Amino acid sequence: MRSAKGQRALRPVLCGIRTVWDAVGDGAFFCPGCGGDRNYRRLTGRRRLTVLGIPLAGRGETGPVVECAACRSRFAPDALDHPTTTQFSSMLREAVHTVTLAVLAAGGTTSRTVLDTAVGVVRDAGLDDCTQEQLYTVVEVLAADTGYGGRSDPAADACGAALAIELHEVLDPLAPHLATAGRESVLLQGARIALADGPYSPAEREVLTTVGGALKLPADDTARLLAAAARTPS
Repeated sequence: MRSAKGQRALRPVLCGIRTVWDAVGDGAFFCPGCGGDRNYRRLTGRRRLTVLGIPLAGRGETGPVVECAACRSRFAPDALDHPTTTQFSSMLREAVHTVTLAVLAAGGTTSRTVLDTAVGVVRDAGLDDCTQEQLYTVVEVLAADTGYGGRSDPAADACGAALAIELHEVLDPLAPHLATAGRESVLLQGARIALADGPYSPAEREVLTTVGGALKLPADDTARLLAAAARTPS
């Protein structure tokens, strides 16, 4: 047992810098530390010079930071750029639904086999109440807006400007949060619908090429994936 004489005396901290944090916002985010959706507080800090624990003078501001309410870890504000699990699931459902509508608008909705395949793809993505009638109605409206329905040669303008913009608006925000295999899966689900009634039409191929580009897939990879899908027996 150590004697009191052999122990080092603890010296009080005379001065230092202390940060006082103020909450300026809150919400839900995907916590990198916890690996799941958590509540957070957005904090800004004021640095203070302290003497004997008493704040005396300001030393500027720090932050902002994002603090997880569960693990108390703090992260840079760009942690909020990552979607929550709920947001990501919604983005993925919307992506599959939009790709489905784009392929149907390019290839037509007269084939029951195509509509059956499209409904299956959309339901697998989480939209369990999707029906053929719903898809048909939406595609008819989309065709009127983009001009597909009234063109005698839809391949002449296979992906109209409005349709291309819609695909990019939905797929561009999703692409950075999907691994390569996930982005390829979204493209191949569109290919599956297009191939349900036979080989790709020029319009369908053009739409799927636009999908690949919006998903940030290299053009060569998109062409390879579409060719492999066409060789795979349905």
